[in-house]
Amino acid sequence: MNDTSIRLMKKAAAGYTCAQILVSLALEDRGETNAALVRAMAGLAHGCGTGQGSCGALTGAACVLALYAGKGRDGEEASERLPSMLQELTDWFRETVGERHGGLSCEAVTGEDGPEASRQKCGAIVIETYEKIVRILVANGFDPAG
Repeated sequence: MNDTSIRLMKKAAAGYTCAQILVSLALEDRGETNAALVRAMAGLAHGCGTGQGSCGALTGAACVLALYAGKGRDGEEASERLPSMLQELTDWFRETVGERHGGLSCEAVTGEDGPEASRQKCGAIVIETYEKIVRILVANGFDPAG
């Protein structure tokens, strides 16, 4: 078990959802806190609340990439790398998680039991996804530590 796994388990035990965990881990790596952002990420959990939307690990991961490469204020521009980073993430997620579970929706990933009954499965996906985020960031010249 690595450091990311331990950090994830602590956040899951504290009641955070997949998307919240991904953003929270990224913020910690950057030495930052942002309770409002973490709170907002709850809207992506459980397939945007219905189970029918995209897995919160995928949408949360996209938000993490944008945290590093997106526009954040007037006078700032998004990185030209962001679209290709998002494409790489989506392609990878489709080829790994989507293929294993028959789709990208929360329902496809967790099955009829839903995310609460699938904590172990979802935890493994979140860890795998966070590791992919870090690889994408590094490959595109971003320091995950901010």
